[in-house]
Amino acid sequence: MTTIPIWDVQPTPELNISAADYSLLTDLYQLTMAACYTGEGVEQRRASFELFVRRSPEGFGYLIAMGLTQALEYLEKLSFSSEQIAALQATGIFAHAGEGFWSLLAEARFTGDVWAVPEGTAVFANEPLLRVEAPLWQAQLVETYLLNTLNYQTLVATRAARLRDIAGEQATLLEFGTRRAFSPQASLWAARAALAGGLDATSNVLAALQLGQQPSGTMAHALVMALSAMEGSEEQAFSAFHRYFPGAPLLIDTYDTVAAAQHLAEKVNTGKMELSGVRLDSGDLVSLSKQVRSLLPKVSIFASGDLDEWEIAKLQAAGAEIDGYGLGTKLVTGSPVNGVYKLVEIDDIPVMKKSSGKATYPGRKQIFRSYGGGQVQADRLGLITDTPLITEKPLLQLVVKEGQRLQPPEKLSAIRQRTAASVASLPEQTKRLDNPVPIPIEISTALQNLTEVTLQRLN
Repeated sequence: MTTIPIWDVQPTPELNISAADYSLLTDLYQLTMAACYTGEGVEQRRASFELFVRRSPEGFGYLIAMGLTQALEYLEKLSFSSEQIAALQATGIFAHAGEGFWSLLAEARFTGDVWAVPEGTAVFANEPLLRVEAPLWQAQLVETYLLNTLNYQTLVATRAARLRDIAGEQATLLEFGTRRAFSPQASLWAARAALAGGLDATSNVLAALQLGQQPSGTMAHALVMALSAMEGSEEQAFSAFHRYFPGAPLLIDTYDTVAAAQHLAEKVNTGKMELSGVRLDSGDLVSLSKQVRSLLPKVSIFASGDLDEWEIAKLQAAGAEIDGYGLGTKLVTGSPVNGVYKLVEIDDIPVMKKSSGKATYPGRKQIFRSYGGGQVQADRLGLITDTPLITEKPLLQLVVKEGQRLQPPEKLSAIRQRTAASVASLPEQTKRLDNPVPIPIEISTALQNLTEVTLQRLN
């Protein structure tokens, strides 16, 4: 591994990114391999890479594909400025790379094809979410960014879909994960994936406005404590906040949840206040929600505090009186989606890995999904040359041809609807939280034969 002394590199004042930086937002080996391909004269050979998940995270019966929009935006903008090329040259790492490599970067743009399942589609292990067919150096170079956005957004969208499925359509679900997301950029992607996966709104103001949505939130304990200290009581703090934001739920567990609910009930019952909702963020949510409901029967009760789909299921089973949930830490973090990006064909030659535990299927593939009675029955993983059966629907669609997008970006509402329909079409045993059973996946005869032939060639 080549390293550079930190004193040899001019640091930048801020460690932030913009769209102009995306070409360098990659692992070093993508560039060193591109330089090697160029030196060997094979950089323009046609290559096909597929992005898929070997194994779903533990406890997940399905995944919701997400992140394609940002992946395609990245491919559209792929280029290297003269300053970026100069910065790479200054590292000294590429001292033995030929001039052709630098010319390649200077003229870089994505010219390949992309096949992908639509965002919001339920997928399973070993099924390609996306395939890139492009000159070898291009298809190789884009691996890191594509994995970054599809892996993370697929994780958050899947969690959001599961939360919606468990909480039900009537529950209000808000994304509160910005402060726990892995970076400011991740917080924007998490908000988008959560909304597309089924949540109603996000508290992330920038994400909401960029997505054309209305941001949504409540209040923090700090306001209650600050105004209580200065204005005399928690009740006065509530009155002050409600005066400016009458539609926002009040956070009532700073001191004594039941006492706060009693004071609010007096105001509501005497007509002094019209209260839309209250939020509980701690304590025994089952017991507290029932007590608050008895005091404020017509007021929505909102709960938060490290909740996930398992906790919501427990609350529901225990009879909690909760109308909505704020989801943060466990929505935007947790077990990663370990998607991989593997070469499946080069120069019309099918290729595969045979490593123990990491073997791959060769050739360009298609997912054929069969339905019965409105539900998914099974998937068949086959080659693009396979013919779909009458009951089957091919999932991978051509979305980029010779570097040009074939359709404009989808609206978030359309992706959300597809997510809901995808989840609704899955068998109950696939959606359950405990020991879910993925739908059966058959390997087509043609793909089995190609795998055997390819293995024989490798032996």
